[in-house]
Amino acid sequence: MSRNDLFFEAGSSGAPLAATMRPTTLDEIVGQRHILGPGKLLRRVIEADRLSNMIFYGPPGCGKTTLAEVIAKVTKCRFERSSGVLSNVATLRKICEGARLFRDRQSTVLFIDEIHRFNKAQQDTLLPYVEDGTVTLIGATTHNPNIFVNSPLTSRSLIFELLPLDEQDIIALLNRALNDKTNGLGDMNALISAEAAGFLATICEGDARRALTALEVAVRSTPAESDGTIQISVAIMQDCVQRKMVLYDRDEDGHYDTISAFIKSVRGSDPDAAIYWLAKMLEAGEDPRFIARRLIILASEDIGNADPRGLTLAVAAMQAVAFIGMPEARITLAQATTYLATAPKSNASYKAIDAALADVRSGRVMAVPEHLKNMHIKSEGKNAAAENYKYPHDYKDTQVTQDYIPIDKTYYCPVERGYEDTIRKRMQRFRNSF
Repeated sequence: MSRNDLFFEAGSSGAPLAATMRPTTLDEIVGQRHILGPGKLLRRVIEADRLSNMIFYGPPGCGKTTLAEVIAKVTKCRFERSSGVLSNVATLRKICEGARLFRDRQSTVLFIDEIHRFNKAQQDTLLPYVEDGTVTLIGATTHNPNIFVNSPLTSRSLIFELLPLDEQDIIALLNRALNDKTNGLGDMNALISAEAAGFLATICEGDARRALTALEVAVRSTPAESDGTIQISVAIMQDCVQRKMVLYDRDEDGHYDTISAFIKSVRGSDPDAAIYWLAKMLEAGEDPRFIARRLIILASEDIGNADPRGLTLAVAAMQAVAFIGMPEARITLAQATTYLATAPKSNASYKAIDAALADVRSGRVMAVPEHLKNMHIKSEGKNAAAENYKYPHDYKDTQVTQDYIPIDKTYYCPVERGYEDTIRKRMQRFRNSF
């Protein structure tokens, strides 16, 4: 029997695993605790049977369609489904007029997948039916509804953002599918190693549909062992998803060693090595915001005023990463990485603050000189001339000699590289003028 024969024989129901494993109750839904947890708004609305028009916004595979179907079942509503890809104005009117016929007997939930694909006229068609309660609209979109959905619809709807499932949620779904003999793969006696489950949970990037589809392919295409079990290893899962597992433990040495290699490569002005370590971290599923934060630290610690634009670029990169997310954020991180790796380096600012902190911590805490204080106290015996602060803008080139610290100590020593060399020369000219 070939692998294809095995697949089709086992998949006699015809429906894919992701469809047969759809939850039918709120308690079966995995993830989305921020809106479905005990006492959270959406759960309260559903359990009180006080449905409002809603728009679910989130990435593919996070459960938007599933949640809409569960809502209809829990509230015992008619469920009509449409799509922004396939439907037109005539289809929408037909569905809504049909719902009007049932209005006195049963409420209708109209679920529209990819509602952002409807043009303005199509979205406007829904307004009268939404306004008078003929249908309760639940729209699903992967795009920001405040931009891609007409304001008359969003103003009449509660907007809920659904998040990608975390790895533990995905692993729980995989185990549920393997143990469910009615709707899942429980009758196939399949076992998945912890490493394979973790790999799949990472590689699917929070997409439950993608994870269940890959699991089904793996189970149905893998011959049973002599003991009758189907063993799903990392190697089999890699073959099914056509991706190799990156050896990288985000809680232990793999995480710390790789970020260390990345930072040291940027510090050492090797953009090629830095890009490789960046690619490894991203492929392993490292949080891109963590990488961006480390680049901000490096921009001040290892580049500093040798290229002040480095910090500006690093901060901008972090903002961009948070705004656009993966996979596009990889481009922004690559730009920041290569810029910082090729920038002139200086740790003078880093050394300056640490030296000053060492003095403060060692007991060298000095009082603020009288002429630098915010408020001056007049008292007998004080030298009035010593109390006068010299305002630099009143002097040529804003240069004036006065003590800003009671000791003669140099903390900041600019290097002869990049813009910091300009700062060094300026400071030297200032000192030589007095």
